[in-house]
Amino acid sequence: MNSRVLYKITFHNAGKIYELYARRVASSSLWGFTEVADLVFDVNEGVVVDPTEERLRDEFANTRVLHLPMQSVVRVEEVDRKAPVSIRDASTGEKVVTPFPMPLKPR
Repeated sequence: MNSRVLYKITFHNAGKIYELYARRVASSSLWGFTEVADLVFDVNEGVVVDPTEERLRDEFANTRVLHLPMQSVVRVEEVDRKAPVSIRDASTGEKVVTPFPMPLKPR
């Protein structure tokens, strides 16, 4: 199997639609699940360019294999290159924007 194969996985999670990239997608040994492994994230040093990418990277930081229920998977695409990841609201389809952290106002 070519290790350069890249998949874009779109799935439902807690009322939102997540888009992730991974190197391996297969039927899971757990009946009714799809196995997603070798998640791919951009590694940016210094300034955070995309807070959604960082949020997903933090959420799945210690994940070796993601077992997604088959009914939560919307689509699996084999793609040539990675695009920015996203989190969308499941009902409206609008991107969920992570606000930039601001310091608290002094009292």
